Amino acid sequence: MTLDGKPELGIGMVGYAFMGAAHSQGWRNAPGFFDVPLVPRLRALGGRNREAAADVAAKFGWESVETDWRQLIARDDIDLVDVCTPGDTHAEIAIAALEAGKHVLCEKPLANTVAEAEAMAEAAAKAARSGVRAMVGFSYRRVPALALARRLISQGTVGEIRHVRAQYLQDWLTDPEAPLTWRLQKERAGSGALGDIGAHIVDLTQFLTGETITGVSALLETFVRERPLPESASGLTATAGTGRGEVTVDDAAVFLARLSGGALATFEATRFASGRKNALRIEINGSRGSIAFDLEDMNVLHVYDSTEDADRAGYRRVLATEPSHPYVEGWWPPGHILGYEHSFTHQAVDLINAIAEGAQPEPSFADGLRVQRVLAAVEASAANGSAWTEIPQ
Repeated sequence: MTLDGKPELGIGMVGYAFMGAAHSQGWRNAPGFFDVPLVPRLRALGGRNREAAADVAAKFGWESVETDWRQLIARDDIDLVDVCTPGDTHAEIAIAALEAGKHVLCEKPLANTVAEAEAMAEAAAKAARSGVRAMVGFSYRRVPALALARRLISQGTVGEIRHVRAQYLQDWLTDPEAPLTWRLQKERAGSGALGDIGAHIVDLTQFLTGETITGVSALLETFVRERPLPESASGLTATAGTGRGEVTVDDAAVFLARLSGGALATFEATRFASGRKNALRIEINGSRGSIAFDLEDMNVLHVYDSTEDADRAGYRRVLATEPSHPYVEGWWPPGHILGYEHSFTHQAVDLINAIAEGAQPEPSFADGLRVQRVLAAVEASAANGSAWTEIPQ
């Protein structure tokens, strides 16, 4: 119990790099800005490199470090396991945690294969019958402007959905001499730009529209097929005698899709878009209007109402910083913009509330499985000459 009588939620996190830092910030900020019914306690940070994990633990206030994730899960003071590791370990860690009666937050994409995601969704469904909750970390759902877009679309603002245009554009791999990382090897990452950033726009499309993707026709491309190994090449596969390693995932993915309501959609995910640092863009066109968003201007939503008089018609720029907008009431006065890290606080708050209420948090592992099936269909289509590939519903 905390001093004000609220029960605590013991957090154990496996992984401490980029996503680990973002999640740590989210857990730490949640009770400071939102009235949460359970107070997260940063009990243990898990990582194989004790010294590196200890450095991160000291920065964010984790109480202890574990070098074996199995020992972390076994601890009685851990109520929730947060999985921030590469995709090849998601299934094993998450399923073990659920079977041990721990709530689970797992980074996206849920797994590296559909079979793994199916096993995870099955484990989550079984655990839910005992009150144990599982959620996948598609954090962009918690950007206030995008949560507002979901609200407006569900209220009929754009009418019948006809088109979706979704892009996620980055440029951090444009240099062919940029070193090989685990994200560029299939056995660790599962896929490249497709799973790393394409998974976000697949999930957002289904989240915003309330519809599912039913089929795809796709192209995948790897522009740079070998890269130099970094000074520390632990866990990376090298080409013998070259000091370089093979890139075994896609650098870019482009695909057409159809939604369950009949709308047409186009998707592009690339890490080779020079000058685009983190441009997640989505536009939805309907019978009554349109909504458009760009993460590089993440506090703004552009809304077009086609029923307005033509003399005044045009996209309206909505600054999503009002207390009435999703999540904003916990932060600053209107106009004081939020950033990337805030979505992880919102993610923590939503999960804490769901656990306290005994409700299923969203997105669920079943939602993560739906995204995984789309990713698998894209790969299958690309491998089969862009053939139209249906997605099991």
